[in-house]
Amino acid sequence: MPIKLWKTHPAYYVLLETLKKKGAMTDTELFEYISEEFKDLGFKDFNEMLMRLEVAGKIRTTSLVRGKKRIELVP
Repeated sequence: MPIKLWKTHPAYYVLLETLKKKGAMTDTELFEYISEEFKDLGFKDFNEMLMRLEVAGKIRTTSLVRGKKRIELVP
C-alpha cells in the first residue's frame, strides 16, 4: 500500500511562488509545472484555482490565442 505524504504548502501557494520566481507564464506551462509536484491536480481543478485567485485579486489572466491564457501576478 503506497504511503501518501501531506504537502507542506497548498497548490495555490506553489502557483503564486512559481509566478513570483518565473514571471508571467501561459496556463499550459504553469499547469505542467504545478502538476509535477501535485500529481492528483486535474486541469479543471487548476482552472478553478486560477479563477479563485483572480477573484481574490492575486493574479491577472489575459486571453492570448484561442484556448491559451497568460497568467501574471498583480503587483
